[in-house]
Amino acid sequence: MSPVPLPVLPLVDLLARLGEQGECRYDPDLHTGPDVFEVEPIAERRARVDAAKDVCESCPVALECLEYALRANPAHGVWAGYTPRGLAALRTQVRAEVPAEVA
Repeated sequence: MSPVPLPVLPLVDLLARLGEQGECRYDPDLHTGPDVFEVEPIAERRARVDAAKDVCESCPVALECLEYALRANPAHGVWAGYTPRGLAALRTQVRAEVPAEVA
């Protein structure tokens, strides 16, 4: 499987594009969850994360969002269909697949 080339934009431009074209702009709480002072039951969190991932599937800037998330390493939220744990696993997988001479 060959890697998908990611666009290389400054982070500020990536954020602008996400804010202007991202499907998450219609319901940002879906992707970020409640604030730190509110308890979200596990079942509700799982349902919210699954719904956010569904929104990401049809997002026109999902690749840019993935690039941002891989570069910014967010601590919470759903980014291009990935949670922070999923992004960490993706980074590990990519590192394992990149030949030593490229890395």
